[in-house]
Amino acid sequence: MKVYIESYGCTFNKADGQIMAGVLNENDIDLVDTIDDADVVIVNTCYVKLPTENKVIHKIQKLQKNYPDKKIIVGGCMVEIDPEKLESIGPDCSWIGPHQLNKVADVVEKTYCGEVIRESGFSKESKVNVPKITDDSLIHIIQICEGCLGACTFCCTRFARGPLNSYPIEDIKAEAKWAIENGAREIQLTAQDTAAYGRDTGEKLSDLIKEVANLDGDFRIRVGMMHPKNILNDVDEIIDAIKHPKVYDFIHLPVQSGSDKVLKEMRRGHTIAQYLEIVDKFKSEIPDLTLATDIIVGFPTETDDDFEKTVELLNDVKPSIIHLSKYQHRKGAISSSLKEIPHHVMKKRSKFLSEIKSEITQAENEELLDSYQNILVVEKGSKGGFIAKTDSYIPVVVENVSLGEFVRVKITQATATYLRGVVE
Repeated sequence: MKVYIESYGCTFNKADGQIMAGVLNENDIDLVDTIDDADVVIVNTCYVKLPTENKVIHKIQKLQKNYPDKKIIVGGCMVEIDPEKLESIGPDCSWIGPHQLNKVADVVEKTYCGEVIRESGFSKESKVNVPKITDDSLIHIIQICEGCLGACTFCCTRFARGPLNSYPIEDIKAEAKWAIENGAREIQLTAQDTAAYGRDTGEKLSDLIKEVANLDGDFRIRVGMMHPKNILNDVDEIIDAIKHPKVYDFIHLPVQSGSDKVLKEMRRGHTIAQYLEIVDKFKSEIPDLTLATDIIVGFPTETDDDFEKTVELLNDVKPSIIHLSKYQHRKGAISSSLKEIPHHVMKKRSKFLSEIKSEITQAENEELLDSYQNILVVEKGSKGGFIAKTDSYIPVVVENVSLGEFVRVKITQATATYLRGVVE
């Protein structure tokens, strides 16, 4: 029996796919690299945005049409968020929810034998120090907690991931130590909200970062998305942790809107003033900080004035990375009961912010021209060369290097999305 796994969406979901692969491998079930070679196909779904929902639905339908003899198992967030739609498009598909990954071997074996198995529901099973099979030995993902403390009105992911469940620092540190000893050069600490880490157990994100950073070895740590409201009570200590030389000078701090009115209607739990206070503290302590943020364009209650406040915020803060999403209703989300704003208005606003985004990142990257940067080479480029990351987690295209190597380069070209460098 041979199994192919295809994962969609975030870093956390990618790690779920790696866990399923690890469990299957432990049970002597063969993993293959293509659908054509597989007897069973697992589609590990993401459901955070409508375009991704459409993509995974199309994939499931295409598999059923083009590979009628193959068994299909649907995993990921769709299983918990929208089982009705999943049943309608794949009545003969088995399911495995994101909290049931330890049962994947049983689900695969029974599905292969012709049964339709549905494993869903919540669990406190740890996702640390479990078998994993990765396609990249240099980058190791560790899920530090699952679930969140939020109640965002636009979000459906929380229905799939459930309440906060943090994993012990000692367990996370042990997995990181193992990964580093086995060749990992980048440790990615990921969660739906890393800033919520330990709120349920009494441990703290800042302590976790320091414990991992103090492990022996030459590596870097990337800390995943942090909700502003949950960083408020630990800002100084998290800044101190990120200042560690083995931690990228990088934070992903989504704001979603520049309007306090819209933030309240989103139930974000923070204000623009608080967001600016956090950013100012980070930038004053870490001058080379790379700030990533998220913006939802066209929330149903967003007026022209609200949108202008978002424009003002971006021009003021100048985030290095801006993830833009056009608002769309999501299954079960509270805001889905509201009337969407006209599509042409949303499209116009999104285009305007895209232009601002390019201007900000182009200008910021151009400031690095002719500078010398320390980089970690993390992957091969799709068009040749290699992709590396600076100490501030900015991508650099470079030639004549080796994967996993730390080198020093001179920046010779800057675009809105990446830098190009030559080895010093």
